[in-house]
Amino acid sequence: MTKNAKLQDWLKQAVAMCQPDRVRWCDGSKAEYDEMIDLLLRSGAALKLDPRRRPHSYLVRSDPGDVARVEDRTFICSEHEQDAGPTNNWRDPAEMKATLTGLFTGCMRGRTLYVIPFSMGPIGSPIAYAGVQLTDSPYVVANMRIMTRTGQPVLDALGDRDFVPCLHSVGMPLNPGQKDAAWPCNTDHKYIVHFPETREIWSFGSGYGGNALLGKKCLALRIATVMARDEGWLAEHMLILKLTNPAGRSHYICGAFPSACGKTNLAMMRPALAGWKVETLGDDIAWMRFGDDGRLYAFNPEAGFFGVAPGTNERSNPNAMTTLREDVIFTNCALTPDGDVWWEEMTDALPERLTDWRGQPWTRDLKTNAAHPNARFTVSASQCPVMAPEWQNPHGVPISAILFGGRRATVVPLVQEAWDWNYGTFLGSTMGSEKTAAATGKVGVLRRDPMAMLPFCGYNMADYWAHWLRIGKHSGARLPRMYLVNWFRKGAGGDYLWPGFGENARVLKWIFERCEGTAKAVETPIGRLPAEGELDLSGMDVSREDLAELLHVDTAGWLGDAAEMREYLAQFGSRVPTELWAELEALENRLKASA
Repeated sequence: MTKNAKLQDWLKQAVAMCQPDRVRWCDGSKAEYDEMIDLLLRSGAALKLDPRRRPHSYLVRSDPGDVARVEDRTFICSEHEQDAGPTNNWRDPAEMKATLTGLFTGCMRGRTLYVIPFSMGPIGSPIAYAGVQLTDSPYVVANMRIMTRTGQPVLDALGDRDFVPCLHSVGMPLNPGQKDAAWPCNTDHKYIVHFPETREIWSFGSGYGGNALLGKKCLALRIATVMARDEGWLAEHMLILKLTNPAGRSHYICGAFPSACGKTNLAMMRPALAGWKVETLGDDIAWMRFGDDGRLYAFNPEAGFFGVAPGTNERSNPNAMTTLREDVIFTNCALTPDGDVWWEEMTDALPERLTDWRGQPWTRDLKTNAAHPNARFTVSASQCPVMAPEWQNPHGVPISAILFGGRRATVVPLVQEAWDWNYGTFLGSTMGSEKTAAATGKVGVLRRDPMAMLPFCGYNMADYWAHWLRIGKHSGARLPRMYLVNWFRKGAGGDYLWPGFGENARVLKWIFERCEGTAKAVETPIGRLPAEGELDLSGMDVSREDLAELLHVDTAGWLGDAAEMREYLAQFGSRVPTELWAELEALENRLKASA
C-alpha cells in the first residue's frame, strides 16, 4: 500500500491501542462505497430511497444525541494556553493525550479499522495537503469518498512526505455476541481534539458531520489555519464563486458566512438579472495563496458538498435541488410515504404525514420538526450543474473581492465596501450573526463570529487577525476589495426588506462593477455604499422606503455595536493588533462626527 515510514509506524501504534478485529485499507472505489452503504443498510442506520424518485440515494438517521458539531467538546491543545486564545477550549496536550489514550484503548474491539488516505485538493496539486484518517465507521468511509479524493492515488502522490494523521472512533467497542447499535456513538464521552504543533487530530465518540469527517473542519480549517499562518497563506470558511457579466468578463469572489446563513445558496445562485451568470468553485472552504502576480489565488480543497438541507428549495437554491436528484447521502431528513426525503421549507405545502428524522410517525398538526434543523446532504461537487470548469485548477483562481456577512436584523446595511485591507479586516474581525441551528447556543442570539471562523480557527483569534494584517503587507500584493453584506435586515414590522436568493445578484453586480472601476459609491462613516441609482433594481419590486432602510446608516446602532466590539476585542488583551484598535477608534470618531 505505502512505504511511508511515518504512516506505517502510526498505524501500528493505533492498531495496538484501538485493538480492532481487522484492518482495511480504503481504495476509494465505487464497489467499496457500495459495500459501506450496504453495511449501513443492514445495521438499520440507512434506508434506500425509492430509485424512481431519488436514484442511488440513501437516508441515514443518527442517534438523537449525535446530530451536530459539539463546540463545547472541541479542543485546541496547543503547548501554551494563550496560543489557543479565549474563544477556543484548551487543555494541556500531554494531559489530553493521556485522557484520549485511555478512551481509545480497546475502543475498536469487534470492529474494523478503516485506513482512509485522502487529499484536500486535487491529488498532486502543489497546494494540496494529504491526510490519513483511521476510523471504525462505514458512514465516515462513504462520506469521505464524496467529500475528498481518497484511495491509492493519494498514497502514490504522498510518497514518503508528511501528512496529517486523523484518528477517529465512534467510541463503542463490541463484546463477542453483542448487538451493535444502528448508529454507534458514545453520548457520555465526546472529544474533537486538535494538536496544532504536531498537526494531529483525534476525534472520539461522535459519528456525525465535521466531528467525524476529519478532512472537513478539523483539517481544512483548524489545522490548516495553523499551517497557513506558518507558511504565509489563508485557510478560510469561505465560498468561491465565479461571476460573469453579459459581455463575458468574469471575476472570482470569496464569501465568509456562518453556517446556515445562505453560503451554499449564494455559491450556487441562479441570478435574477438577465445575462449574468454565477458558477461555483466551492460552498464552504477556500485556501488562498499569493500568485507570482501578487494576487490571492483561491481553491476549494473539498470534492463534495455537506450542506444544510432545511431551507433548501427550488426558490432558494434550484441548482442545489438539481444536484440532489441522485447519488446522495441524506442525514436526519424526514421520509415521505412514497420513499423520498423531505425537510422544512422544501415545499410550499406541508405533507400530510411523514416519518420524522427519529423514525417516528409525523403529521402536520404536530409542533415538532419533521427533519432535524441541522439535517444534511452529502453529494459530489461534480453533480452540480453550475460548477465552474476551473474548480479543480491545481493553482486556484484570482480573487477580486471578499465578502463578509451574517444574519443581522438591524444596523448592518445591505452592502458596504471597505476603504482598504485593514478596514476590511476590522469589519471581518468584528462581524456578528444571529445564531442558527448549525451552531451551539440559543437560536437568534447575536454573537461575534470573526470571518465566520469562531468555531474553526486553530489558534488565538487575535493572532489570526494579525496574520490577516500581515497578508495585507505582502510585498507586491494586489489585494481583493472587501465588503460587508447583509441579506437579512428587517423592517419595523419584522419582515425581511430584501428578497435575497437570486436577487442577491444585484449586489454582486455592483461589487463586480466596483472591481471594474465603473460603479459609483458614496462615502459614509462606515464605508462606501452604492450611490443612488447604482444598484440595479430593474424588474424588482422593492419600495423606495425599503431600499432607503436597507442602505440606511444607523448611527446610533453602529455606535452601540462599536461599544460591543470594544468589549469583544478586549477579551484578547494585548494580543489584539494595534491596527484594529485604531480602526475601531476611527469608526467611532466618524460616527460621532456625523451624529
